[in-house]
Order: sequence, then C-alpha cells, then structure tokens
Amino acid sequence: MVTAITEGIEVSVEVTYQAEFSSPLQHHYVFTYKVTIHNRSDITVQLLRRRWEISDAAETRKIVEGDGVVGQQPTLEPGQSHSYVSGCNLRSGLGKMKGWYTMQKVYNEKEFEVVVPEFQMIANIFHN
Repeated sequence: MVTAITEGIEVSVEVTYQAEFSSPLQHHYVFTYKVTIHNRSDITVQLLRRRWEISDAAETRKIVEGDGVVGQQPTLEPGQSHSYVSGCNLRSGLGKMKGWYTMQKVYNEKEFEVVVPEFQMIANIFHN
C-alpha cells in the first residue's frame, strides 16, 4: 500500500493483480486497485475530478481524466473516508499509475489538487 497526504487529505492505494482475467500470451494484464480517501483536515471537501497518468513496460502511456471517481463525486466531512475499487488493463505485466484529484473546499468553493501517490502494478505470473 502507498499513501500520500495533501492539505490534510490522505489517499491510500492497494493494488491486486487479477491473474484469472489476464492473458499474458496475448499481452493482456488486468489489475484492480482500491483507493481510500480519508479527510484528516478540519473542513468539508468534495472530490470533483480525477487525472491519471498510466504507463507500462511496453512503453504504453495514457492520460485518463474525468469527473469524480467511479461515477461519484463524494463529499467528505472531517474524519470521514470514501473507498472505491477500479481497474486497469496493461499490455505488459509491469506498470505504474499516479495522478491527482481536484477537490473543492465546501465552505468557500476553492479548488485544490490532492496527490494520488505513484503505485506499481506488477503481475505475479508464477502464482499457484
């Protein structure tokens, strides 16, 4: 698990290789990742947008941007958390992701960026 804190907003990511949905011979590797966002600040915030930078050892690089996360724009009061699971397909068994969330402070509508720490995606192709 990797974790980063920006302006009191903690983002933690756990990655799982999905061998049963992957096909290494066809250069298709599937990963899921669970993100937990914890508001450790003393203000209420809302997640508005996301931006991901995804790259792999096959030299594939892509940018993914959009509103919210998995169709939601959660509002977090101080002390609250929000978790979600999403996935990523790579052409190689080794990759990484990083990015940020654009958050808004509810009381003054000021936007700020929260770092999503870089995390590695490594296929365990020698599983039992």
